[in-house]
Amino acid sequence: MHFSPYPFKTNSSFLDFEFNSIGPKGQIRKVIRFTRISGQVFNVGFGDLDNETGEIYDSTVSNNNDSRKVLITVAAAIISFSDHYPDHWIFAKGSSRSRTRLYRIGITNYLEYIKKDFEIYGLYHDKWVLFERDHNYEAFLFRRK
Repeated sequence: MHFSPYPFKTNSSFLDFEFNSIGPKGQIRKVIRFTRISGQVFNVGFGDLDNETGEIYDSTVSNNNDSRKVLITVAAAIISFSDHYPDHWIFAKGSSRSRTRLYRIGITNYLEYIKKDFEIYGLYHDKWVLFERDHNYEAFLFRRK
């Protein structure tokens, strides 16, 4: 299976990634940002970039008809981040329950590919458990194998 993310650029620390979503609403600048939560755990967040303020809006619904390609681009950034920080954990949670569900569906769709290179856990009833299909997780943790 071929995965085609949007081209992106990153900073020298591999903590910020930028790309353009392209669709019927034109080009929308997106940012993927890795932020340290504690120790070796980093949150991955992404959203639309406000060009005037530099703020990232993770609850905006762009409706640019490219959500699959955007999620594949986020996955590519996670791979790039983990290439540079292989011992770090990546925490992911949507800005809403529906977005967390969207992430779960994306993970499930590509689970066999993800499991080749990553350990993946889901937060299920307040416990971190090995990710399995058909569970409604509250958040996710990844780490390079």
